[in-house]
Amino acid sequence: MEYTCGYSSPIGEMTMASDGTYLTGLWFNGQKYFGSTLEREHRYLPGEGGEGEIPVFARTKRWLDAYFAGMRPEPLPPLAPKGSPFRQKVWRALLQIPYGETVTYGEIAEQISGGKAGMSAQAVGGAVGHNPISIIIPCHRVLGSGGKLTGYAGGLEKKEYLLKLEGKERR
Repeated sequence: MEYTCGYSSPIGEMTMASDGTYLTGLWFNGQKYFGSTLEREHRYLPGEGGEGEIPVFARTKRWLDAYFAGMRPEPLPPLAPKGSPFRQKVWRALLQIPYGETVTYGEIAEQISGGKAGMSAQAVGGAVGHNPISIIIPCHRVLGSGGKLTGYAGGLEKKEYLLKLEGKERR
């Protein structure tokens, strides 16, 4: 069984998903690829810290509350994003980007390929765009070539907000 729960962020309503132990999704409501990894049947839990709230949702809410308060929250809630081995590799690379720092799609492609030719920034961009755990797996920290603010499933205004929150202005 998969569970969902809402979260009110300063930049929009969000939905969390969990298998009961791990966080499997975190999306801005209505974003591109919203709920793309959700099982067809899932149970909505109202949250509010009451009966029925699962620990991973409470932990994720605390993490998000600290993040949106301008802190560097740690540790991460337990994560289990669903995706292909390639996407998993890209998402692990995203988790290595320090708070307040940015990298380009090309830099991630080079990192993942070990500098070997053949990995495209576009392939990395596709995996970044399908990240099912927004903010916590920090896809907002990835920029286009030359540091251009490009692509964010939740919208560029949210990406810009998150980067400013972390003290990072556009390159």
